[in-house]
Amino acid sequence: MSENKFLKKIKWPSKKVLIIGLVIVIAVVAGIFIMGNLNGAETVKFKVLGDNEIPQDIVGQVIPEYRDLERALACMVDDKVYVLVSRGEKPTSGFAVTIDRMLVEEKDGVTNLAVYAKFADPEPGVALTQILTYPLQVAETGLTTLPDQIELRVQYK
Repeated sequence: MSENKFLKKIKWPSKKVLIIGLVIVIAVVAGIFIMGNLNGAETVKFKVLGDNEIPQDIVGQVIPEYRDLERALACMVDDKVYVLVSRGEKPTSGFAVTIDRMLVEEKDGVTNLAVYAKFADPEPGVALTQILTYPLQVAETGLTTLPDQIELRVQYK
């Protein structure tokens, strides 16, 4: 049997069936997206700060107290909410933290700030400086009030 005869014998779905299938797929994807956003989660706008941009109150008081811990915390300085994500004390260079995104979630009257961060560890076999390090990142958020809770959600690179 030649290839052309084979292709003619295959019964392809009609255009109407394909369009209905496509509409169903789009509706399911849209439903999943809408349900994901109906749980009260709202994206928080933020700007990661360089070392020279971090307010002195955070540099002098907050970082020294919390840099040994692996956590996310928020503080308010001059009516702005800042978020700090720290990895704790590390034995060498090569460890990093990056704030990826933040969401405010409301549930039962409690406001939770979910901070998504990416942690990177040094590559095996790479020569590293043997010095204690405290990887952290500070971001200025668009929030106007402190959340009731903060949750650090980590993804390793």
